[in-house]
Amino acid sequence: MERRWVMEAANGCKDGLDFNPMKEYMVLNASQRIAIAVLCTSLALLSALENLAVLYLILSSHRLRRKPSYLFISSLAVADFLASVIFACNFVNFHVFHGVDSQAVFLLKIGSVTITFTASVGSLLLTAIDRYLCLCYPPTYKALLTRGRALATLGIMWVLSALVSYLPLMGWTCCPSPCSELFPLIPNNYLLGWLLFIAFLFFGIIYTYGHVLWKAHQHVASLAEHQDRQVPGMARMRLDVRLAKTLGVVLAVLFICWFPVLALMVYSLTATLSDQVKKVFAFCSLLCLVNSMVNPIIYALRSGEIRSSAHRCLAHWRKHLRRRGLEGSKEVPRSSVTETEADVKITPWPDSRGLYCSDR
Repeated sequence: MERRWVMEAANGCKDGLDFNPMKEYMVLNASQRIAIAVLCTSLALLSALENLAVLYLILSSHRLRRKPSYLFISSLAVADFLASVIFACNFVNFHVFHGVDSQAVFLLKIGSVTITFTASVGSLLLTAIDRYLCLCYPPTYKALLTRGRALATLGIMWVLSALVSYLPLMGWTCCPSPCSELFPLIPNNYLLGWLLFIAFLFFGIIYTYGHVLWKAHQHVASLAEHQDRQVPGMARMRLDVRLAKTLGVVLAVLFICWFPVLALMVYSLTATLSDQVKKVFAFCSLLCLVNSMVNPIIYALRSGEIRSSAHRCLAHWRKHLRRRGLEGSKEVPRSSVTETEADVKITPWPDSRGLYCSDR
């Protein structure tokens, strides 16, 4: 009973006016605060740079930025970039410097963190659906998923993420509802609702990628039946195995980065947490940053088209630097070639390296 009174006071429930410093949530000692500051800053900086690079490579290519697949990856990069910056700033300010804001500002900050991670998972789901459509309906894929439909879908996903994330700011706080053991001012019933929403998104990702793998397996079996000896058995098996490994990596990263945090959130709904568990949660939260850091590698940098865009950018910068180093006033003529056309062959199943249909 005494601990619940302290938690209510920390969330401002006792007087309804003053925003308590919430010391109950600031559980890290001096050495742990230093470790959190170093890890959080390093991971966030690396993640932000990676996602900015992906955005630049996509937006600098006229061909890529018009493809629905890369619109979804751009959305993922934007969400992960914002998540890295907003989460790191607020997390370090709260846990390391014990910064305290007014109730409205605090809810705005925690809502901003929530929307970025929610939109990141939503973008992963849209990317999975895009790959499923490309695999299952290759002849009509372009008609099914136009650029306009992709933009509309992304707009709906971001608006829905914002509505879900900013509900506490709009008044759904924990007074008089039971307060969360992990998040100041956040009620347990809202946390349960958000967990169910995220669980739905993750289930959609797993279900969709399961269908991708099954359809790829069926396609390989069909090739074996109709082309008999034209497609070697080992080559068919290698394609199936490599695709399974790629999807395995995708799902393993999601599980490793999100399961500890989500499991502790679920546990907090049913039990009173000790300071040690809260410390574990603070460090596990950094795994969400790891996910934002790994996403560009899994979903973008493994794509041959994005690597081609990177090579073009590097070549352009090298030419620019050489021109600046030249003496005299002669201008070096610019190449009229802006895009590579090496990837236009239509394939009826995803590329095993990056799971992309190449005619997109």
